[in-house]
Amino acid sequence: MSEKFKAIVIDNQNEKFSRDIKEISKSDLKDGNVLVKIDYSSLNYKDSLILNNGGKIVRKFPFVPGIDFSGKVVESEDSKFKKDDNIILTGFRVGEAYFGGFSQYAKVDSNFLVKTPKELDNKKTMMLGTAGFTALLCSFAIKAKEELLLGEKVKDVLVTGSSGGVGSIAIMILSKMGYDVHAVTGKKDKNDYLKNLGAKNIIDRKEFEGESKLLEKGTWDGVVDTVGGSALTKILAQTKPGGIVAACGNAGGVKINTTVMPFIIRGVKLWGVDSSGSSIKRREFIWNEASKLIDFSKLQSFTKELSFNELLETYPKLLKGEFFGRAIVNPNK
Repeated sequence: MSEKFKAIVIDNQNEKFSRDIKEISKSDLKDGNVLVKIDYSSLNYKDSLILNNGGKIVRKFPFVPGIDFSGKVVESEDSKFKKDDNIILTGFRVGEAYFGGFSQYAKVDSNFLVKTPKELDNKKTMMLGTAGFTALLCSFAIKAKEELLLGEKVKDVLVTGSSGGVGSIAIMILSKMGYDVHAVTGKKDKNDYLKNLGAKNIIDRKEFEGESKLLEKGTWDGVVDTVGGSALTKILAQTKPGGIVAACGNAGGVKINTTVMPFIIRGVKLWGVDSSGSSIKRREFIWNEASKLIDFSKLQSFTKELSFNELLETYPKLLKGEFFGRAIVNPNK
């Protein structure tokens, strides 16, 4: 490899925040025991927060952000990974505490890496990225109702924040699993898009505003909630006996005002999904299932490939809700 390569570097000197495309060197990569040539990364909401002002997430500067990436092993001190192995990294605080994926090279702990299944390639894995991985985790949490917990068959599944990255991919997966997907959105212009992904029904998010009774009519066998906040109170009250609510987001707020009634009267399960901290065994299972559940031609239709320059132009749009679809980052573009 060349000693010098490109990366996006954020800095915060004298309380003046900056983000620039810079040349850095291999000696700047001080984390881990596996050196990776990055093929793709992706742009997530958390990445946008970090690119904006550090998002109260990054504490050390200068720093290379990017919470996920795919690529090829260049050097490895771990016998589990050899040169030219294709790998996936999502989470483990890479791009938050350790130098991340907005770079042509990264050095990371081998315990953070998963080998790319042969049915996928490095572009497809980042078309999914952290959002797709989270959507898969949530979908398998719903499936657990009938398989792991031996409950009644899942039929009606609600997805909130359905036009976002996690919500969109969850709709695709859940419909492929054979469920009737009810997509919640405040964007009426996305109805056709959501139906094309597999949503059977579109619900205005205003339906989940306002006060909730202790228990409402049981409607949902499962819920993928990417939003959190006050709507989750009503959603829990509407979940059927034995139903599972997979919660993975907090864009609508971090607090919920609920009671124990859905949990002790109906046995509802609130299943928190932390994609960053998933075990390697679970990651391997999830990535190996991806090719069976994702229509990559459909995913490609709403995925945009960005250079570093385009990434710096795009992240503010994501923060303002003006960017739609998935964004993958090609550091070599």
